[in-house]
Amino acid sequence: MILESSPPQFYLSIHNHESFTTLEYTMYVETGAGKHVPTTIFVDLKPTVIDEVRNAAYHQLFYPKQLISRKKDAANNFAKGHYNVSKEIVYLFLDRIRKLADNCTALQGFLVFNAIGGGTGSGLRSLLLEFLSVDYGKKSNITFTIYSSPQVSITVAEPYNSVLSTRSLLEHTDMVVIFTMKPLCFHHMSLSSQLKTHTMSNYLYLR
Repeated sequence: MILESSPPQFYLSIHNHESFTTLEYTMYVETGAGKHVPTTIFVDLKPTVIDEVRNAAYHQLFYPKQLISRKKDAANNFAKGHYNVSKEIVYLFLDRIRKLADNCTALQGFLVFNAIGGGTGSGLRSLLLEFLSVDYGKKSNITFTIYSSPQVSITVAEPYNSVLSTRSLLEHTDMVVIFTMKPLCFHHMSLSSQLKTHTMSNYLYLR
């Protein structure tokens, strides 16, 4: 989730809720300095995507080593994201996962958020799920996946990426929460230009 400004009103109810203490110690880890850092890793082959997190208003919330990117993207190609350019990033990702898992007192599983229209979200994500299934086979894998839609597709390869990526979802996940791109884009485009921000987009997705 990428935030651009101070937390809007709809976030306040979360922090004021009585169960936030449980959420805090489930999704965050406390450092020696008393700072709470999310137990999350951002990974993308395209650097500009992760740079938005690095340059966001809340960039200090994350460990820099947990923001992983490379200079070569997968060019909207499942095979390239799964077999080619992913080789130089997958083991770095697994090393970061291992360090986070070692710091957990009772690891329950993993939440994976991605879209599968492009080569990174389909190919690299499939490879990462395969490794997580092998290394942490008894832990739950829950994915939140955005499927492409013909009405808003930007490349002819998106249907193929989606089909190839679906196999890994069936084999290596315990539950999949599916979104489609069309209604998400429709709601986003219906907003005024002042509201077309990452914060509002995240709010729409959460709704």
